[in-house]
Amino acid sequence: MKKLQLALALSLMAAPLMAADLGGVTLKVGSDTTSPPMEMIDEATGQIVGFDVDVVNAICAKINCKAEFVTTGWDGIFAALGEGQFDLVASGVSITDERKQTMDFTEPYMINAQAILVRAEDSGLTLDDFKAGKKLSAQTNTTDAEMAKSIVGEGNVLTYDTFNASVLALKNKDVDGVVINGANGPAYEAQFAGELVVGVTGLAADPLGLVFRKGDANVAAFDEGLAAIAADGTLDALKAKYWTGN
Repeated sequence: MKKLQLALALSLMAAPLMAADLGGVTLKVGSDTTSPPMEMIDEATGQIVGFDVDVVNAICAKINCKAEFVTTGWDGIFAALGEGQFDLVASGVSITDERKQTMDFTEPYMINAQAILVRAEDSGLTLDDFKAGKKLSAQTNTTDAEMAKSIVGEGNVLTYDTFNASVLALKNKDVDGVVINGANGPAYEAQFAGELVVGVTGLAADPLGLVFRKGDANVAAFDEGLAAIAADGTLDALKAKYWTGN
């Protein structure tokens, strides 16, 4: 009997801890679905797809919840979260000290370095060229906009409510570059093949996290689920799927 009890104890010690259980609840997830490959609309199906979608769904599979994604414009997305229009935001959001004052984040699920998108004929531009008097655009209320200001000064930055408007400013030659999340670079080069390329890489790196209202108890459950998909290789497999094509 003692041997049986010892064997049972050892087996329990070796078994992985059970993840949190949210009881199958459906959570609404706000996302600016204009940022491939992080989140976008599949033209063939009309469904919201992308890396962030797969990450949230993988976490939910671990902690017993379902995700219902809601397309939401970036400008105002955090206010909408605070008003309860959805339960969390998954939209390539950088974790910053300022944002942590008014909302809660999960642990980071990705580190993302910013970059500058330029016209193809300007692919040789360097960071020093931009500092010397070039103009940049970025989406309003993003860390990209703050980065643009730090490079060329606030007077040389044009900000827009949507990323597409920032790109249009570049294509119209109103600016010389667009500060973007580096993770989006390959998708933008493919979308604007022959017109736009990623010209400057390796700017500041931001940790990305899922966003909840301040004090939301579900943060702990999502952290547990995130740790689980990191431990079993799911998170790395998703990164490979979207950035190496494996």
